[in-house]
Amino acid sequence: MSAGNAENEVWDVVVVGSGPAGQKAAVQAAKAGKRVAVVERDQGVGGACVHRGTIPSKTLRETAVNLTRFRARMGEHMAVEIPGDLQLVSLMDRMESVVTAHVAYQAAQMERNGIEQVHGRARFVDAHTIAVESVYGETRLLRAATIVIATGSRPRTPPEVPIDHEHVFDSDSILSMAYLPKSLVVLGAGVIACEYATIFAALGVQVTMIDKGARPLSFLDEEILDRFVAAFEANPGCTFVGGARLQSVAWNGVDAVVTKLDNGWQVKSEKLLCALGRVANVEGLDIGNAGLQTNQRGHLPVDGDCRTAVPHVFAVGDVIGPPSLASASMEQGRRAMCAALTMPRPAGEDLIPTGIYTIPEISSVGIGEAEARKVHGDCLVGRAKFAELARGQITGADDGMLKLVVDATTLRVLGCQIVGEGATELVHLAQMAMMTHTDATMFVERIFNFPTLAEAYRVASLDILGQVAKRSTASVSPR
Repeated sequence: MSAGNAENEVWDVVVVGSGPAGQKAAVQAAKAGKRVAVVERDQGVGGACVHRGTIPSKTLRETAVNLTRFRARMGEHMAVEIPGDLQLVSLMDRMESVVTAHVAYQAAQMERNGIEQVHGRARFVDAHTIAVESVYGETRLLRAATIVIATGSRPRTPPEVPIDHEHVFDSDSILSMAYLPKSLVVLGAGVIACEYATIFAALGVQVTMIDKGARPLSFLDEEILDRFVAAFEANPGCTFVGGARLQSVAWNGVDAVVTKLDNGWQVKSEKLLCALGRVANVEGLDIGNAGLQTNQRGHLPVDGDCRTAVPHVFAVGDVIGPPSLASASMEQGRRAMCAALTMPRPAGEDLIPTGIYTIPEISSVGIGEAEARKVHGDCLVGRAKFAELARGQITGADDGMLKLVVDATTLRVLGCQIVGEGATELVHLAQMAMMTHTDATMFVERIFNFPTLAEAYRVASLDILGQVAKRSTASVSPR
């Protein structure tokens, strides 16, 4: 059946894409009593996050983290080595069950909320109509007052990097490697690049991370990043090469991928991962029929409520560009629906923590030290090293640190940055403190379980109070 003779189905909201952003948008609209349809081209819901990205990579990461911890505890007493011919899939034997369980949960949640799931490829017919072609060639026309584009992204591949999914991989295919390589070059130093670089490093692979920037994850606190780079390079044979521009990549036909840089350097590796960003999945969507177009970076431009240039069309998640984190995408989906349905948005929705699942983890919320000094003129920074905490000593997390940034006058918490295992969990204490306008003394006056890494907040706050005392003494000292 062609789109020309299919009958229109009328919906309140049509969401294209069932990843974290699309699913949350759909559920929010359904909770508001709207008739909602979600279009997904893949067989199961969840998008790339569940099937090719977040869930699979974090499953492999869990294996790497456990191996690292065991090696740290028992390495002096027994050999803890990974066989050279180990199949990669054997390190991810839980992945299938985790993905299946997550897909089942998401599908059940949408069914419970009366959301119809439509399987097929979507494209705009006009600004209010989506045509969905099934695998059998049948077409459904879904017409809606509000449309949400949540089609996610795919790896960006520059022409000088010949992705063959055998020797040279992108971030969607890297986990399809048959065996764990002995060496790996990672092009890029963003979130995905750093996560995979540290995962494979923890598994004993010699990893060379290359990027044109001077340091990885350049949007984060420099002091935190220095610790991260030091932890990465502590792995045997692992190094970060910054300020380097790629010239060419080629498989030599025998035993190595050869990466040449514009400074004359040449790196040989068994495998290569290209993680040089992602581009929006809008090909085949015919966004021009809706009056939309992408920006120079290939993303759909939106306002603060994720509304596109066409007022009733919203775009959320990776399709609109950074930060491209699952947590932020979920909030974007919810916020977009609240805006579309003129529902109130609660205060504090901008306090979305950043969680980066490298080894060690990195997480932050609010503003960092440099921005705090720029915006407020002054601030106080409290530090707590995990190596000085009993729990840190027990777990061997001696590379961890928590930085607490507070207003110099009121001591109100402005931000927090953490590197170390458990960072993505610990950061929520700072998030709650910021949402309730709490000052640093709260962390000193409350009782924490012992031993825990959460004690880092007390240690950092005591550091701040010590600085306050020194400033007070200095201000009253005779001249």
